[in-house]
Amino acid sequence: MKILVLRFSSIGDIVLTTPVVRCLKKQTGAAVHFLTKSGFSTILAPNPYIDKVISFENDVDEVLPDLKSAQYDLVIDLHRNLRSLRVKLALGCPARSFDKLNLEKWLLVNTGIDLLPALHIVDRYMDTLRGLDVQYDGAGLDYFIPPEEEVRPEDLSPGLTAGQYIAFVLGATHATKRLPVQKAQEICREIDLPVVLLGGKSEQATAGALVGSNLVNLCGQLTLHQSASVVRQSAKVLTHDTGLMHIAAAFGKQIVSLWGNTIPKFGMYPLYPTGVHLNTSVEVTGLPCRPCSKIGFDTCPKRHFRCMNDLPVGQIRAALDIPK
Repeated sequence: MKILVLRFSSIGDIVLTTPVVRCLKKQTGAAVHFLTKSGFSTILAPNPYIDKVISFENDVDEVLPDLKSAQYDLVIDLHRNLRSLRVKLALGCPARSFDKLNLEKWLLVNTGIDLLPALHIVDRYMDTLRGLDVQYDGAGLDYFIPPEEEVRPEDLSPGLTAGQYIAFVLGATHATKRLPVQKAQEICREIDLPVVLLGGKSEQATAGALVGSNLVNLCGQLTLHQSASVVRQSAKVLTHDTGLMHIAAAFGKQIVSLWGNTIPKFGMYPLYPTGVHLNTSVEVTGLPCRPCSKIGFDTCPKRHFRCMNDLPVGQIRAALDIPK
């Protein structure tokens, strides 16, 4: 049996598909192929449960001839958009598609009516396998770092020691999911341990504006796998709702997750193996404007940005278990 899994982006969403490919591989023995965008293929390449990663640069038409020649028995569509529909129509084989619950999310964002099921998105991903005699194994998420991408903290900054620093993930795709500089600075002042700042080039300005002798700024300097290695070796992880949050959960790290315009109820909070609970979600509850989007905005639509500005620093400090 040959199965094609579809998820084109982004980092966190792809990491959240790893239970599906693991359970498919281990419980069916099928050849599992995965189609994604080129920029995300390195996330999947080291995964031992994936037999082949197929990627496209701009359009799925680039790979359709190769996909047709592969003669798949089944397509598992975990993206469910027009591009994934084109793939399914072109291949013409049986397909199962993920329910994105767009209507339920729209109702919650725009009317406050909450019809969302109390399910993690991984449970909903696994629902696509119903009828295949494949069950979720309860083992959580996977993330695999190639040996050559592992880093030694002491090589990144003098005095930095594995297990003795906080990894602070500054990045998130949308601004309304990220702390303002002043709030991030306020939190950093409360932390006595070394704080390693992680993010891409777009976070360099924020990281550069933060001041503190305990701060180690690595934004824009590491690959994703190297950043994952820093997260894996940290004492704890402070993070926005973003891809490295899910990678931290895959490593079983203790996480303090900061929520702005999005909410954990959307079903994308950190997932651990069954029975393990190591995340503390910090959010401003009771704001009538929250959630204002299922994704995010460049600026706060209400201009006050209270969902981030009002986050309780004392609660964050207590969650990190840092003495005042």
